[in-house]
Amino acid sequence: MNSTNRNTIWQVDAFTQEPFKGNPAGVMIVYHDFSEGKMQQIAAEMNLSETAFLIPEADHFVIRYFTPTNEVDLCGHASLASAHIIFETGLRNQHETVLLKAKGADLEISKNGDFIKMVFPRYNLNPIETPNGFSNLLGFEPVEVYSSNYDWVVAVAANETDILNTSPDFGKLKSTPFANLMITAQSRSYPADFVVRCFAPNDGINEDPVTGSAHCALTPLWANKLGKTELDSMQLSARTGKLKVRLANNKVEIMGKAITVFEAKLKVE
Repeated sequence: MNSTNRNTIWQVDAFTQEPFKGNPAGVMIVYHDFSEGKMQQIAAEMNLSETAFLIPEADHFVIRYFTPTNEVDLCGHASLASAHIIFETGLRNQHETVLLKAKGADLEISKNGDFIKMVFPRYNLNPIETPNGFSNLLGFEPVEVYSSNYDWVVAVAANETDILNTSPDFGKLKSTPFANLMITAQSRSYPADFVVRCFAPNDGINEDPVTGSAHCALTPLWANKLGKTELDSMQLSARTGKLKVRLANNKVEIMGKAITVFEAKLKVE
């Protein structure tokens, strides 16, 4: 690893070309002796939805993701931010395929023109009854509800207005069976096939600005509904974000852009 990268932490806005849009993630390249406790402390200090730590190996990178409160197995926007830093700093050539080994999956990363393409696993979707109290807390009655991987609940709304206008009480949401929640609808007025918002207060993330890994469930859902395998998604958070996704058998290809906002040096041990 380039010694100039030691103790450097970057903040990258993912799934956007504009600074201060998309989803910010911290990225740090570390060694094996960098403790899990220190990773969690830095993630809490950064106070972003995720901070990623990359451990270089001979032919891949181990990647770990931390929210301000805990470690998660898989994260889309922090993977995109990490890949962006790997290419931007020259750790890998722009034409190389990069392998990130996360707890949740092995991810193949490559450049596709101006986009970074990530190959993620496809999540399962199992129809369930609407959880009790859903409409009281979210302000709309979903037309379909599914359970998915990592305790996600996916609720499909009748229209995008329901997605845009919902304003949940996150304190109450934490105590429900749908505390990890994606809400989604077909897009009628936005330049996308579908829209989405994601809430995960149990992970210290009330609303995630842009959620790449959510599209492991959303892509097969909307591919089936709309009868096509390549789709555009827009996340209707305050920062907004845009993704291109493609369903490829049991894999989901997620493409986005990213921009580095700042880099800093860790001054404490």
